[in-house]
Amino acid sequence: MLDIKFVRENPELVKENIRKKFQNAKLPLVDEAIALDAERRQAIADGEALKAERNKLSKANAPLFGQLKKCTDEAKKAELQAQIDANNAAVKASAERMAQMEAKKENAEAALNKIMLVIPQIIDPAVPIGKDDSCNVEVERFGEPKVPDFEIPYHTDIMERFDGIDMDAAGRVSGSGFYYLLGDIARMHEAVLAYGRDFMINKGFTYCIPPFMIHGNVVEGVMSQTDMDAMMYKIEGEDLYLPETALPQTLTSYSPCFRKEKGAHGIEERGIYRIHQFEKQEMIVVCKAEDSKDWYERLWRFSVELFRSLDIPVRQLECCSGDLADLKCRSCDIEAWSPRQQKYFEVCSCSNLGDAQARRLKIRYKDESGKMQLCHTLNNTCVAPPRMLIALLENNLQADGSVLIPKALQPYMGGTEILRPKH
Repeated sequence: MLDIKFVRENPELVKENIRKKFQNAKLPLVDEAIALDAERRQAIADGEALKAERNKLSKANAPLFGQLKKCTDEAKKAELQAQIDANNAAVKASAERMAQMEAKKENAEAALNKIMLVIPQIIDPAVPIGKDDSCNVEVERFGEPKVPDFEIPYHTDIMERFDGIDMDAAGRVSGSGFYYLLGDIARMHEAVLAYGRDFMINKGFTYCIPPFMIHGNVVEGVMSQTDMDAMMYKIEGEDLYLPETALPQTLTSYSPCFRKEKGAHGIEERGIYRIHQFEKQEMIVVCKAEDSKDWYERLWRFSVELFRSLDIPVRQLECCSGDLADLKCRSCDIEAWSPRQQKYFEVCSCSNLGDAQARRLKIRYKDESGKMQLCHTLNNTCVAPPRMLIALLENNLQADGSVLIPKALQPYMGGTEILRPKH
């Protein structure tokens, strides 16, 4: 969410940013926002003027009451009373007009806020310009992608060899898009989450288990209207702030996730690749503005380090302007190598949201001079086991159908070094 003052002073820059995001339908919103802001500010000014007028009239009545009390001349008393009544009528009229100005201000503010929620954040200069994710730019690869000399089955087929998944039973209980994980595969799922948790704790992050349900107004504060992407840690209450010494706040949180998306996709996006229910370990940072670029680099590199520690080759993709959610000023995806598909697929998304969420939620801190400043917020997926399991199984599958457990994960699997299929 942009500062309306910034929009008012830089309308062409804001419009050019909208064009870079290929959202030209939103261009008229800039002028609408500026007009509503002018209406709001005029209503405030008129209200203040009326208030001053009302106070002046109220004060003017005080000496008149004193004169009326002491006056013995009936004609003069009538004259004083008429003046008092006129002032009272003017005060009442001012109060009514003040109420009208307050209503006008509130209506303009509501309409303005609705527009400001959909005007996109100014993108970082490093963001490549492109219409959609096909224009995302590969930046770097980590690890050597390999294609074994044996056929790699579809991921649910691998899991079924270990009696590790039952999607049919889950479909009968919950419908399509759900699954039962069983035995060693279920244990691997939890092992990945636990490893991701400890990995981030060892990076100095505080482990956090947040509430799983939040108020609607908080949802509006943490995500774009068209995007169900980045759920962020909120500092509750409009008037609370962080001392500067409390920054950065670095949290790693577990969260169950649910989404409606389940449609017609290719075979490689079936199974547990695109489902209604999944779990994630997240990285969350709340920091000062001057530190957010550095944290952005650190966060996505944490993902690379984690996946490489599990023997999974990955690459970093810089997301183009058209692929950025409106709240994000910069974002990149980490994609894992799929030996079966012989291509990379998304497993993590790292985002710098600048001060957009902080402005909506009033997440602030006091700087050294005592001035209130908006924080910057960032988030990144640490691990999301359904897709992580696919990458883990495919990259560690052996010709005999067994799966090697990477050393980093073995302590979370009871010391198991290799899983051997039951079928």
